[in-house]
Amino acid sequence: MTSPTSRDLTVTEVRLTPILVADPPLLNTQGVHQPYTPRLIVEVVTADGTTGLGETYGDTAYLDLARPLADRLVGRQAGDLNRLFTEADEVAVDAARVSGQVDVGGLRGVQTADKLRLSVLSAFEVACLDALGRSLGLPVHALLGGKVRDTVAYSAYLFYKWAGHPEGVAAEKDDWGAAVDPAGIVEQARTFKERHGFTSFKLKGGVFPPDEEIAAVRALAAAFPGHPLRLDPNGAWSVETSLRVAAELGDVLEYLEDPTLGTPAMAEVAARMQGAARSASDKGGGGRRVGVPLATNMCVTTFAEIKEAFVRNAVQVVLSDHHYWGGLRNTQRLAAVCRAFGVGVSMHSNTHLGISLAAMTHVAATVPDLHHACDSHYPWQSEDVLTERLVFEDGAVRVPDAPGLGVELDRDRLAALHRRWLDDDGSLRDRDDAAAMRVADPDWTTPAVPRW
Repeated sequence: MTSPTSRDLTVTEVRLTPILVADPPLLNTQGVHQPYTPRLIVEVVTADGTTGLGETYGDTAYLDLARPLADRLVGRQAGDLNRLFTEADEVAVDAARVSGQVDVGGLRGVQTADKLRLSVLSAFEVACLDALGRSLGLPVHALLGGKVRDTVAYSAYLFYKWAGHPEGVAAEKDDWGAAVDPAGIVEQARTFKERHGFTSFKLKGGVFPPDEEIAAVRALAAAFPGHPLRLDPNGAWSVETSLRVAAELGDVLEYLEDPTLGTPAMAEVAARMQGAARSASDKGGGGRRVGVPLATNMCVTTFAEIKEAFVRNAVQVVLSDHHYWGGLRNTQRLAAVCRAFGVGVSMHSNTHLGISLAAMTHVAATVPDLHHACDSHYPWQSEDVLTERLVFEDGAVRVPDAPGLGVELDRDRLAALHRRWLDDDGSLRDRDDAAAMRVADPDWTTPAVPRW
């Protein structure tokens, strides 16, 4: 039997498989989710026959960058990640793929060359850690220093939603039904709790006028007393509207996520809430909490953005996402910086599959000060590339102790989802919620911000 120390962990092959995964008609500020969303599955194969798995965005910009970066990984040791990240700066990024404009929906943030590279490298890092863990007989969390909890709590991710995609659009059916008012949102939350045991709820806002979304959160608070609630309008509101909503919901929200766009505006909201709180305290006021903590996954998405946000006290909770932060190790580094500044940390989610959920769970298990349940889109995804779906029990995922990520790839399912990508005419290979909305409303344009 070959000992772990004698195994050859040289990367001999990197397989990149773009896929299209069914997505329900979930509404957001930009528009509505397309019937299928692109993801990229990464397989890193080592000389000892081990294969590690990773996952990230599958849009064309990421896929085009993944190919040359994959070439640089071949021939390296699976553990030689620091050098790969350093050399990745030498890989040119097509100028057409770089945008200096803030994405209104907050789904990608600013698409700088560095952010694109990190989003791809994150999948390579996860796949290499998975391969290392499998070869050494260790779970990924052990490679990251060991877990500090056996389960990781997740929050139900509520969306305003149509009953189905527009008529005439080929799409998979779902059994969630519509949710376009407070009653629909409460029913959706009940379904989440019944199916998965979630005890905290996050509503994706910025879809309807603020008063309607305030009513939805109030309805949730009445239906689920004492349950943590969050609201995320993806920067759709002005400073004044943000302050009004915070005042209205300060007694029920765990935090308010990116109510307004950009660090300066977030800092103004935070400062004015603090001023109001001091004024209320000086007057001996009681009753409702004045203001609410602000969270972000939009204005703090790289280490370079931390200084301004933290110095200005613009955010009190940072929602990490290992995809665009560059992987699991950078997520740990971010958590350490947040701890040093007294800023809370949790995790943002995108339309991900089980490989990403497993990676999120492993790294979340290693973060000591994770006091907020993490986000996850996973219950919305009816399709996966794993032989067995990960399971939520009482709103949490048990941290795998099997070698690597603790998940296995279903190659038949991967092939089927890749065939869907191959058969697509190219219209779905880049996520575009505004284009999806125009199928139902030809006059739709992404709203300017602030929207309200």
